[in-house]
Amino acid sequence: MIRYYGDIYRPPSEAESLILQATIGCSHNRCAFCVAYQNKRFRARRENELLAEIDWAGENLSGVKRVFLADGDAFVLSAERLHKILQRLYLRLPSLERVSAYASPQNIAAKSDEDLRRLRQAGLQLLYYGLESGDDEVLSRIQKGADAEEIVRQARRAQEAGFELSVTVILGLAGPKGSERHARATARCLDRIRPRWAAALTLMLAPRRPSYPEVYGDPAWRPLAPAESLCECRLLLESMQADGITFRSNHASNYLALKGELQRDKARMLELIDQALSDPHSPLWRPEFLRAL
Repeated sequence: MIRYYGDIYRPPSEAESLILQATIGCSHNRCAFCVAYQNKRFRARRENELLAEIDWAGENLSGVKRVFLADGDAFVLSAERLHKILQRLYLRLPSLERVSAYASPQNIAAKSDEDLRRLRQAGLQLLYYGLESGDDEVLSRIQKGADAEEIVRQARRAQEAGFELSVTVILGLAGPKGSERHARATARCLDRIRPRWAAALTLMLAPRRPSYPEVYGDPAWRPLAPAESLCECRLLLESMQADGITFRSNHASNYLALKGELQRDKARMLELIDQALSDPHSPLWRPEFLRAL
């Protein structure tokens, strides 16, 4: 059987995927905005246990087309171990078309160009990659563990090896005072990376110790109001100039669901934002009780 340890988080687009928990928790686990793995001690699953689960899936689950490797950054595993997992997945699941995982800049930096190419050729196709912000001050305050230049550099290394990237950014990280700088700098980084997908999430202050404001360390910081958050999203979209990026804000944390391809659909998405901003009672707004991490 497939076993899971603790709460499981996966991207919205992996709703129909078989989720395999290759690692438990997150190897970094210091990002100020994240509460997902605070109650988990990071460790890699035992190899024989995980391979046995893959064998069980092959015998009991027919037609599996997608697999997502959890937890927070399964790409932290060595290239050798990941390669063994991928070989077993494609051997036991004959309908398998795609394997994906979360990855951090630290995970990618720890692998050689040859490691990256080998893993891509073995069938790991998509990496969900957290940019969060293009503003180095914000990245430092949230304890991301890498600056914007390093995040862009490692993203490009993964792309050069053939990986598709879905890059996430977080609205509201900088509060009102740093909102414009955060939005513009993040847009510049997304333009430089030019990922296949870019996804905006909205900061939600779930209970954690220490709290986000404490870690951020700026007495003037406060959460963005819903309209301020949507204005930040608008500035981010308006500032992006690259073509061919599919932009989404369909995560449950967001106040407004958007999806479109840049630059083709930019005007339509900006118009939807303006419609919502012009009417606080518009059905375009996601009610607060439906927002979640």
